[in-house]
Amino acid sequence: MTTGLIPGGQPPDPRPSGLRPPQQRRDQDGQGSPHVDDRTRSSVITARAAASFEPVGRSVATARSFVRDTLQGWGFADIVDDAVVLTSELVTNAVVHAGTHADVLCLRSEDGVRIEVGDRYPEREIPLQGSPATMGSPDREGGRGLQLCAAIATRWGVDYTSTHKQVWFQLDLPDRPVGTRTAGPSLPADLLPLADSRVRVAVVQIDRAGAVSAWNEDAEELFGYAADQVTGKPLTDLAAWPHTPGTGTGIAEALQLSRWEGSYGIRGASGRVTPVYASHLRVRDTDGEPSTVCLLVRDHERAVLQTPSRLPASDSTPTDGQSADPFEVFIGSPAPDDLDGLLQRTVERARDMLDGDSAFLLLATDDETELEVRASTGLPSARQRFARVPVEAGPGRYGSARMPAVHEDLLAVPGAVPLLNGTGMRSVVTVPLKVEGRLTGSLGVAAEAPGRYTNEEALRLQFAADRIALAVESARLGELERLRRGSLSFLVEASDLLAGTLDRDQTLALMAQMTVPTLATWCAVYTIADQASDPYLSYVLHEDEELIDGIKSLLSKIAPPDPVPTPGARVWAAPGEAAHEAALRSSMRSLGLTGGPTHQMSSGIGPTLATASAVGGETVVLPLVARNRVIGMLTLGKPTDEHFRQEILELAEDLSRRAALALDNARLYSERTAISQSLQRSLLPPGLPDIGGVEVDVIYRAAGEGNEVGGDFYDVFPISDGAYGFAIGDVCGTGPHAAAVTGLARHALRLLAREGLSGPAVLERLNSAILDEGARSRFLTLLYGEMRPQPDGSAELKVVCAGHPLPLRLRQDGTVEPAAEPQPLLGVIEDLELYEQTVTLDPGDVLLCVTDGVTERREGTRMLGDDGLTDVLATCTGLTAGAVAARVMRAVERFASDAPSDDMAILAMRVA
Repeated sequence: MTTGLIPGGQPPDPRPSGLRPPQQRRDQDGQGSPHVDDRTRSSVITARAAASFEPVGRSVATARSFVRDTLQGWGFADIVDDAVVLTSELVTNAVVHAGTHADVLCLRSEDGVRIEVGDRYPEREIPLQGSPATMGSPDREGGRGLQLCAAIATRWGVDYTSTHKQVWFQLDLPDRPVGTRTAGPSLPADLLPLADSRVRVAVVQIDRAGAVSAWNEDAEELFGYAADQVTGKPLTDLAAWPHTPGTGTGIAEALQLSRWEGSYGIRGASGRVTPVYASHLRVRDTDGEPSTVCLLVRDHERAVLQTPSRLPASDSTPTDGQSADPFEVFIGSPAPDDLDGLLQRTVERARDMLDGDSAFLLLATDDETELEVRASTGLPSARQRFARVPVEAGPGRYGSARMPAVHEDLLAVPGAVPLLNGTGMRSVVTVPLKVEGRLTGSLGVAAEAPGRYTNEEALRLQFAADRIALAVESARLGELERLRRGSLSFLVEASDLLAGTLDRDQTLALMAQMTVPTLATWCAVYTIADQASDPYLSYVLHEDEELIDGIKSLLSKIAPPDPVPTPGARVWAAPGEAAHEAALRSSMRSLGLTGGPTHQMSSGIGPTLATASAVGGETVVLPLVARNRVIGMLTLGKPTDEHFRQEILELAEDLSRRAALALDNARLYSERTAISQSLQRSLLPPGLPDIGGVEVDVIYRAAGEGNEVGGDFYDVFPISDGAYGFAIGDVCGTGPHAAAVTGLARHALRLLAREGLSGPAVLERLNSAILDEGARSRFLTLLYGEMRPQPDGSAELKVVCAGHPLPLRLRQDGTVEPAAEPQPLLGVIEDLELYEQTVTLDPGDVLLCVTDGVTERREGTRMLGDDGLTDVLATCTGLTAGAVAARVMRAVERFASDAPSDDMAILAMRVA
């Protein structure tokens, strides 16, 4: 669909070239047809809107919406319904019956509107009103468009060209007093809507991207922001939109509508949300750039902006024997397509029908034991929304929501209607909404004066409730289905996120971030270390980060909730009470009522009041139960006077079960990791000894997440005066089982070497100890040696290489050669015949010892191997021992992109 709108002025003639003016068709007696206009358009055209629709079925509905929005925007509400009916029939003829595009043109003049519908199928026959045989039958699907034009339109006609046919009709505005469009009854001053001494109307303009482009002085006064503070910011940063995920209309959708009215909140500079009633009008400038003008007043001053009903209930009765849908008569057409809009329209129409001061509608829970407030008008809706009352509040007819009830004076029966306590309402009539005998809700209308309602009003209201009950229940079930689908998607995503981490702190942060702001305005997580510990406040989050510290301080000063394992959410009143008391004390100090200096306390009143507003609403606690033990509590909160809806609490309960298991898994993993790392660290050498004249450095990497020790090991230790032992080995396998043999080998080497045994004798006894382990034994490759620094600056080494990769010697001239010969590995055969070899390292020489995790580093079919290690070591001439080890490790890591799959140890010794 393509559209265009040109306000003001005389537009060019929209007809195609060659289009003849409408001609009067004559019948046989020469009289003109009464339904064809032979006059040219002489009225001044003040606005024009055009649209083109494709030849598909959905275009008819789109054309209806286009005409309705256009005429309502021009202020022609009185003729909207007639224009929509005629347009619908003519567009249906074009796109359904003729099968061509439909071009719709709306022309506004001073006395009415002219709408032209053109198609591209030039049928020239014009049915005449005086020839019934040629007119379409009302019972036929097609052919009714021209008949309706003749019956409804002030004037109409048909224009032809060789390629187009155009049917037009004109509707004149009804006569009414000059300057009057709609007016309400004259009311006594005490019944007029209550407003402040000065009504402030905030004017906010929103650009195409949803950002604030204009902000007037009343907006500054109402919300506390100067224009330069909010210009350019998205309206979504300021608006507290009453929107549940998966249901209703969001703020982005509302800003795209041509007109919209409703209630939401604006978060002011103080952090508090001001309930407002808003009227949105979407316009465009002379350059075609669209924007939305928002008029906002305080919610209790909504009468300033709220559009009155088009027609009183008594005027909406069809005439001339025509029938109308009672639901549309009460709700109006078109009915809102979302539940919240339908309920709000219902309470407003019910209030107007009985001339009440307020109205409310409650929906029943699935078990029909409670009623939940879903819509109200004339009442503090923010305080009442989603509040719950029992269906059976007392014995008798007046205590049950299942029967109509009239209370002539609520002062005579205090608490009869808890919803109206403290609202000033004196008389009320309530009726049930039922579907197939099942209670689905309750509708009520109240007035400030006593004795306003009788059984007659109850019957009228019950008649209306019976007509809308099915539509409300259908919309409620649709919302519930959308909410359940959204809840399922939310829980799936939450489960994935929680399963993706085993870190306790990250799990706590995820719990809070998934909760705020989707389920609550703020949340706090308490954890319990063990059965004897008290709950500890571990995490606090608010959708406004500036309020987190204040909430955390407030919660730390009150006792935590009791760790009750009973499933489900329970109300916790302590935070709200503490917040109200703190705000009261702060306000009194700022006024100097405590006798102290006021200037010392005035700086703290802002955060205190903001905190009180943030946590002053309903607060609920859900237990975090895992493995039959309460490990913490999830606390959810709303700002001042707001309530949770039951579907949100059920979703939060499902989330708490998943979060509790994830938090307990993180705790168990942290404990296991801490124990494992403590044991593994005990298997590593405490440190490297300081050997005079010899540099020693080691790099060690254990494979596997969380492992600090694996199957590879190293050690350098003093044996006797002037002698040092060194070893590097590799136990078959990785992980804890290999680490157990590692501990045996390293400690046995130290004990045997310090007994004065030679290298071969040390390894032979270690071999016997490994074989004694039986099924737990693992074969072991080991390079063991003893080092004695010499007076001339060299170092003498006696080395035994039992199945281990050969040590490499780097001379000062850059040559690299093996420093030992291979011998049998340990842990395989009982009788070993090992021998030691003597190697002398000259000053500047380097001895490099590695495990096979270094030489067997792979990238596809390539392997680093002994030759690759030799090439790397050859480039290390003149480097320190630490630099040599680091260069070798860097070369190993760069050889392949994958993480190492085997343990690695590098021992470098350089004679200084």
